[in-house]
Amino acid sequence: MTELDEVDPSVPPSGTGCLECEGADGWWVHLRRCTACGHIGCCDTSPGQHATAHYRATGHPMIRSFEPGEDWFFDYRDEQMYDGPDLAPPTEHPADQGTPGPRGRVPADWRSKIH
Repeated sequence: MTELDEVDPSVPPSGTGCLECEGADGWWVHLRRCTACGHIGCCDTSPGQHATAHYRATGHPMIRSFEPGEDWFFDYRDEQMYDGPDLAPPTEHPADQGTPGPRGRVPADWRSKIH
């Protein structure tokens, strides 16, 4: 098995923000997209670290950045970056959502709350 065996280019993202943070009125620093199922989770700098939690819960090892202008893939198994195929749109969160985001829910002291 290669890292690209874990990529399904046809699966759309689960939304435009972190699935778990959205359900809890939370916020995130950066977003990551599971390449197996499309789950959008927040990065390890974010308070919730939901992308890594999704990997641990499902075993889906490959993510792709869901940030505007970024197209890198990362494999949790070997902690390496990879190039990969084009994925189903959208390939990034809306620019007006903000980074960190989403706009309107990020606390003023957000830097003191990140990992």
